[in-house]
Amino acid sequence: MCDESKLAEWAKSTINRRQFGALTGAAALAACASGEAVTKAQSLAPGLKERGVSFATADGTMDGLFVQPESGNHPAVILWPDIASIRESKRNIARKLASEGYAVLVVNPYYRDVTGEQFADFAAFIAGGGFQKVGPWRGKLNAEAIMRDAAAIVDWLDRQEGVDQAKGIGTQGYCMGGPFTVWSAAAVPSRIKAAASFHGGGLVRPDNPMSPHALLGKVDAGLLIAVAKDDDAKAPQDKVTFADAAKAAGVTAKVEVYAGDHGWMVPDSPAYNAEAAAKGEADLLALYSTL
Repeated sequence: MCDESKLAEWAKSTINRRQFGALTGAAALAACASGEAVTKAQSLAPGLKERGVSFATADGTMDGLFVQPESGNHPAVILWPDIASIRESKRNIARKLASEGYAVLVVNPYYRDVTGEQFADFAAFIAGGGFQKVGPWRGKLNAEAIMRDAAAIVDWLDRQEGVDQAKGIGTQGYCMGGPFTVWSAAAVPSRIKAAASFHGGGLVRPDNPMSPHALLGKVDAGLLIAVAKDDDAKAPQDKVTFADAAKAAGVTAKVEVYAGDHGWMVPDSPAYNAEAAAKGEADLLALYSTL
């Protein structure tokens, strides 16, 4: 999973701090699955609308970005960011998904402590001591907290114009957000019908009754568990344990190791891999087609 030593490796190897800042510090992004780079934030595509939102949860007031087609009713999606939280790369992922016909809410998982964007991109996260800054915030995000949040998010989504309540809700998460998707599906099985984890960490937590793999009996959703190749090299048994738990629970789960290192799906990550990201996007859309 994403950790300080890994980011230090990145900073000293393929992309040094100065090069990485030049690539991403000015919101350099991947424009599409081909990996074509752009030097400014992605414009909102025709036919979409977006707004900043906030709403009450059991623990406070959650904030986020809600982007959806301008007209019609569409399945909702909850997007859990990675450790660097809400920023332009995550907003652009939501915009791209909304253009496929989904009403996407990007949530701020750190809302208990801070509001809105804290890091412009991963370069800012690395340069600004991101791990130290978010450590106390992230420490509050256990299974119970995320499950409370998921219930509040679903309640809010189901009251929004343009959300198709006849369709299930999807959820996707990156890095630390990976297990959040399983916890969300376990919290609201009546509404969350698809969950995708991309290079998620902590999906198998031995001897922890709240481990995502241990809660699959509460889930009524199709799953996509997309594993980074370097994460798999460190813990090769985890994918087997998760797949076995899904089978035992009667949950349909595609558990696959992708040809990308941790962070490959995220355009401002130093591990971004356009080819593997395109496959991840295609697999995600296939999953969401079942909603």
